[in-house]
Amino acid sequence: MDLLAKVPRLPRLGETLIGSHFHMGFGGKGANQAVMAAKLGAKVTMVTKLGRDMLGEATYKNYQDNGIGTGYISWSDAGSGVAPIFVDDEGNNFIVIVPGANFDLTPEDVREAESAISEADVVVCQLEVPHETTLEALRLAKRGGAVTLFNPAPGVPLSDEFFRLSDIIAPNEVEAGDMLGKRVETLDDAEEAVREFLRRGSRVGIVTLGERGAMVGDDSGVVHVPSLSVNAVDSTGAGDAFIGTMAYFIATGVPLLRTVRIANVAAAISVTRVGTQVSFPSREEIDQACAGAFKGER
Repeated sequence: MDLLAKVPRLPRLGETLIGSHFHMGFGGKGANQAVMAAKLGAKVTMVTKLGRDMLGEATYKNYQDNGIGTGYISWSDAGSGVAPIFVDDEGNNFIVIVPGANFDLTPEDVREAESAISEADVVVCQLEVPHETTLEALRLAKRGGAVTLFNPAPGVPLSDEFFRLSDIIAPNEVEAGDMLGKRVETLDDAEEAVREFLRRGSRVGIVTLGERGAMVGDDSGVVHVPSLSVNAVDSTGAGDAFIGTMAYFIATGVPLLRTVRIANVAAAISVTRVGTQVSFPSREEIDQACAGAFKGER
């Protein structure tokens, strides 16, 4: 559950600020990505673990309300995961994740969902559950022939197996730097990070760059895909809007670069609103924005 506070600026160490707005909403990277894909029309199944508390019960109902399959959601006596979030007047944020029940999700839980994984066109994974659990999901997805879309967040150094199992690996610039042990700040840095992902075994490497769009590469080369220019008020969940949109359009066979352009649009629309899942655009909104942004393109 996201616990979001709007503040005039991000606080300094030891400082107390008075915020202007508080919002509690459904969150979690995997959950956000699932909701975004479902909102576009995808058939989505969630594999996760929830705490047996009021937050877990509310989250379960939120999956149902969004048409997301809940047959592989299990329960833990640990508390539900929460994420205190602070957002400043420029739309910048910092987030603290307390995983709770998410870290009780095991490889065995994933194996119980193998039938759903093997039937999927795209399997999306993150790192807000134990690493061995994510690896098992990626292994089963590859075995079943799904496209694997891996959002390595939070960013940490990873074994090469993660890269080899990821058809598409897509961190943001901060996460990419944490993965590679160096800063990723400039477009040249992002290009080099993408090339490193490809060298380590991923078929497609992406680094999302916020308002600057995304750097995308495969065996045909690396290109920068700009985003829309918008007035950002809250960047929380923008990366998840991007990943969920990518998952949907990859599953429907849209070419990679156009998929990234559409995902950039979805993320850009989301930052113009406060909140996470409530900020995600509809298919109609995305189509209208793309019609103007990509006029004359196929």
